Amino acid sequence: MATSARTRRSLLLGSAALIAAPAWLSPAVAQKPGLLPTPRQTEGPFYPVALPADTDADLLRNGQVNYGKGQAAWVEGTVVDLDGRALQGAVVEIWQCDEAGHYHHPGDGNRADPAFQGFGRVAVDREGRYRFRTIRPVPYSGRTPHIHVKVKLDRMELLTTQLYVQGDPGNERDGLWRRLDEAGRMALTRPFAPDGDGVKATFPIVIQA
Repeated sequence: MATSARTRRSLLLGSAALIAAPAWLSPAVAQKPGLLPTPRQTEGPFYPVALPADTDADLLRNGQVNYGKGQAAWVEGTVVDLDGRALQGAVVEIWQCDEAGHYHHPGDGNRADPAFQGFGRVAVDREGRYRFRTIRPVPYSGRTPHIHVKVKLDRMELLTTQLYVQGDPGNERDGLWRRLDEAGRMALTRPFAPDGDGVKATFPIVIQA
């Protein structure tokens, strides 16, 4: 009898937790409880002053112009909360330099190749997934290869961080990468593995709401 009562109580508590959950969380996608939040990192000086006309997920095509330099790369992953639930309504942004190490930004002299979009954003799907087509990041003066990443929900900025290339020799010389602890390095440093005509990196993002 006591066991039955405890079982009913557990079911009621579980139901209450789902009802109380914020609307932007999807309880249907619960995966791995107890996840660690993705470490934050600086936005850097080159976030766009004004967003480009083309802001879709394909950074290798700026309007009607294709960018053929560098090594093509897919960057994909999921955006979830600490309980592994998809962050419905979240938008992922990325920005990076072109193959020559230049950004679309007045602080960098607006020297980036106009064929390279340089910035993209995409809304996650119902399972929290996102995907970009871009280039494998390259180094520039003082920095190891990286891609800047930002996650937003409506008008809120939930996370700003950077994605690094696993095994790149420049990581150990990069001040921001070196400040990360071991868990942080593992979270932000991902392999860019061969995939079709380029490479692919999977970058799961965990948000602490």
